[in-house]
Amino acid sequence: MRSSRTLFAATLLVSAGAAYGAKEVRLPATTKQALPNGGVMVLSPNSDVPVTTVRILFRGGGEADPQDKTGLSSVVAEMLRRGTATRSAEQIAEQLDFLGANFSGGADNQATTFTLDFMSKDAEAALAILKDVLTQPAFPEAELKKVLAQRIDSVKSIKDNPGAAVNVYFRPFFFPPGHPYARTTDERSLANITRDDVVNFYRQNFVGRNLIAAAAGAFDGVKFGAQLSAALAPLPAGTQFVWPAAPALRKFDSARLLLVDKPDATQTYFLIAQPGIERTSPDRIPLRLVNTLFGGRFTSMLNDALRVNSGLTYGANSQVQEDRLTGSLFISTYTRTDTTEKAIDMALDILRQLNQNGINAEQLASAKAYTKGLYPTRQLETGPQVADILSELELYGLNKGEVDDLFPRIDAVTLERANAVAKKYYRLDNLQLCLVGNAAKIQEAVKKYAPKMRVITMKEPGFVVPEF
Repeated sequence: MRSSRTLFAATLLVSAGAAYGAKEVRLPATTKQALPNGGVMVLSPNSDVPVTTVRILFRGGGEADPQDKTGLSSVVAEMLRRGTATRSAEQIAEQLDFLGANFSGGADNQATTFTLDFMSKDAEAALAILKDVLTQPAFPEAELKKVLAQRIDSVKSIKDNPGAAVNVYFRPFFFPPGHPYARTTDERSLANITRDDVVNFYRQNFVGRNLIAAAAGAFDGVKFGAQLSAALAPLPAGTQFVWPAAPALRKFDSARLLLVDKPDATQTYFLIAQPGIERTSPDRIPLRLVNTLFGGRFTSMLNDALRVNSGLTYGANSQVQEDRLTGSLFISTYTRTDTTEKAIDMALDILRQLNQNGINAEQLASAKAYTKGLYPTRQLETGPQVADILSELELYGLNKGEVDDLFPRIDAVTLERANAVAKKYYRLDNLQLCLVGNAAKIQEAVKKYAPKMRVITMKEPGFVVPEF
């Protein structure tokens, strides 16, 4: 049986602005109401497809993890599918499969999140499962042992994948000690997690005052709203999660380079980073446009130089982290061990060109057209996309203008503004470089990039990065 998410993909929601080159986009019509337990519910009915997506968020996520138990929020999200007071893990899986429904859960920095997709005609049965899973988890000890064992194996295997490992080592390298984004889930933090930790995290965080529920699809708003509200009603009001005060980002006084030695590596994976923005930054729109040109699409400055023109890599990009707290902005790519220096030099040269020369009017127009052309299909075309954006707006305290006014805000970005943002964020000083590769072969070549350099080995447990 095809899952409801597959049906979503096969039957796209054609909304205003869905065609490439649309002149405007609008958030679909929604209703919003406060739930008796303090939660928020946002509904977006659409009769075009016979499917529904429910997106449930609980504020906190990784930021709610205890310092020595990183990964706890993600483990709790997984454990909710591993058995309830009335259903075993096998029964949950079988009943979801019978309905052709998908249920998934996970955690990011800001929230623990669950998504349920189902045929709209099966709303009553699907919501009964959702209610059971969210409000009556049993957290079986045997299942917890399985989950922890699987995750410990998984984090250990990251070191066999240098492309993944470089991103994990980067976090404690770039963010200061004590910062929630500096934490990494490893075999030691997972081994610290007990069933009591899981139960306590659930009781403290899975409460109405932390709850955001968003739904999109084919349903009657009044009837479905009552059904979803009833499914979530058993959650106690509880105490709202308070975002922790985080240390400010480091004021880097020099460039630094972390080289993680992987002796059997035949390629070098590297990130070149500097401070970026937070999700609600007033610079987010012009920065997205500039980053599109720099490294955010296939025909970008970085990819043209490092892949298309030189063949040094199969792909180069730049990413802007947009989370609750100020994140990083970084170049990401990889190359053969013997071309490491050449690839880094080229990436830095492209960065230098952007900082010194900026972009021109033709490039800005291209970035605007590209961003506006892809936005509807990437953000508003399917029920899951709509549910995602509705819950995100609630999480970050944004309003519908984030969507409805997007195209006018893009159009309003002047060349002067774009180039000011380029110079502000794509700087040349105090860059932070994180590399994974064969240290014996590249250490001498790369030490020129930073006066502060540290070489560490992957052999040590976890992803510890010493201060330097």
